[in-house]
Amino acid sequence: MSHKRSNSGRAIRATRSAGIVLALQLLTGVSLVSVISLGIDTMPAQAASSTEVTNPLLLDKGSWKDLSGDIIGDVSPGDAKGIIRLDAPYRAHDAATVPIQLRQPSPTAPIITTATLIIDENPAPVAAVMAFGPAMHPLDIEVRVRVNLYSNVRLVAETGQGPVMTGRFVKASGGCSAPATKNPELALSTMGQIRAKHFDSKIAQSNQRREAQIMIRHPNYSGLQRDQITQLFIAAHFVDHIEVRQGDDLLFTVDGGISLSENPVIRFAYTDNGSTDLTIRAEDTEGNSWEQSIAKDPAS
Repeated sequence: MSHKRSNSGRAIRATRSAGIVLALQLLTGVSLVSVISLGIDTMPAQAASSTEVTNPLLLDKGSWKDLSGDIIGDVSPGDAKGIIRLDAPYRAHDAATVPIQLRQPSPTAPIITTATLIIDENPAPVAAVMAFGPAMHPLDIEVRVRVNLYSNVRLVAETGQGPVMTGRFVKASGGCSAPATKNPELALSTMGQIRAKHFDSKIAQSNQRREAQIMIRHPNYSGLQRDQITQLFIAAHFVDHIEVRQGDDLLFTVDGGISLSENPVIRFAYTDNGSTDLTIRAEDTEGNSWEQSIAKDPAS
């Protein structure tokens, strides 16, 4: 179902984002990278996961010192070790769809209510601000992002004991300017299509952990991409809000920017509350909104 929303605050934020992007495109000379088409039924790439961290945050390099005040203020986040881990490939296969996995070690880890994903060297560093319902604990969620330059990718997470930070250094470039994988007419004709699937069999009882994936068709134009025929820049137009519920209970929200990949894909684990459906809502910077309820266990 498609709707038009009226939200002056969000429209102002979107306009500001687009203005920043258009200014940066005149200042940033980044190479284009070829991308692999993201099919709506494509299985998600898994983020690198290992007990040995080969690409930790580079604390003495990058733009974080200049950015941190605008993003988190005067807060000094603690070490996230034992609370949450961010995994990402050291050298990304595709800078336009870099998998980022957030995972807590066990149910005894502190509950995380909100988290901010930051890509220090991207034109718009805040990739996503996420909020989580109780059923998401312990967190195990993966998103795909664009990385424009070699960069620290960090997460600042809020717990009952205060904020903590973790991250990885990722070698990738050109992700925000990489050309869209489909022509504009086709991308717009399928925009807003939503799908969901589970990676487990039908459950026999509630309170069981499940793993699911949602997929939203949207070109997520960053404002740094060029039309491959006219060579003119394509105006920024991207999904800026995603909300997922099971029944009436919130699972999570994601408020994103230009760093979310084309055709956003989110894979996550949650505790089933016994309701029959997942409801996914998406909104974009042009005022479009789509909502769809999808059965957790469709009839075979």
